[in-house]
Amino acid sequence: MWAIVTMGIYLSYRVLDVADLSVEGSIVTGAAVAAVLLVDGANPYLALAAATLAGAVAGLVTGILHTKLKIPALLAGILTMIALYSVNIRIMGGTSNVSLLRTDTLLTPLLDAGMSKNNAAILAGGVAVIAVIAVICWFLQTEFGCALRATGNNPFMSKAQGINIDTARIAGLALSNALVGLAGGLLVQYQGFADVQMGVGAIVIGLASLIIGEVIFGRSSLLRSMIAVALGAIVYRVIIAMVLEAGMAATDLKLFTAVTVAVALYLPTGRKQLAQLRRRIVAKRANAAGEGDA
Repeated sequence: MWAIVTMGIYLSYRVLDVADLSVEGSIVTGAAVAAVLLVDGANPYLALAAATLAGAVAGLVTGILHTKLKIPALLAGILTMIALYSVNIRIMGGTSNVSLLRTDTLLTPLLDAGMSKNNAAILAGGVAVIAVIAVICWFLQTEFGCALRATGNNPFMSKAQGINIDTARIAGLALSNALVGLAGGLLVQYQGFADVQMGVGAIVIGLASLIIGEVIFGRSSLLRSMIAVALGAIVYRVIIAMVLEAGMAATDLKLFTAVTVAVALYLPTGRKQLAQLRRRIVAKRANAAGEGDA
């Protein structure tokens, strides 16, 4: 389920080249909307749709702050994230959490069929991830999707080609946070509760998963990039589980995640530096050999 968060971050960070911190609020918004609707007896799929829409609205606000009010993207995301803290508490009826105890969720039919909770979550999350990958790969190859990619790659050239880069950024941020809201709706149905603090560190977790996936599995094509992002989220969770199993305190996980992201971000640069060093060594040896022959 966190793979969907990572794919949302991929759209903002890789496609639009925007560091969007509002995801730490929009994931809670999606969870809060889904939780409230489920407690009121709504259909779990309707709750997921509403969570996705709520995330999109949060991204829309960030996009408008950035493009129309000319607030830097980083600050726009922070402002939205801060505002969403109060909004999320309002959505949850003035409380900091909502419990789904004895409430039917997306997993209920699978649990009634005798499947364990973890296996049911893996199945539901896996289906959702495959569907999201298919939709993103299709969308980014449409005319508007190509405009989004061009905007992130070179906004000045895109503008010269007649692309409305403000509209592209707003739409891209809305789509990114829509995926994060969807993930929030899925997570709350697995966890059984929504909490106003559940989004803390979401951007770091997503970036760690994104970088790990790209470093390990590569990104030579759009489909491969999306699969790498999804697998990166799984690998990150496996790493966390191994670290906890090795005896690291849970309170040290944030520090470990920060170090992991820093190392993963440096790896591409480190590879280039290592390759340059090797070329220099080979060139020096070749020059030395040439001088010796002379």
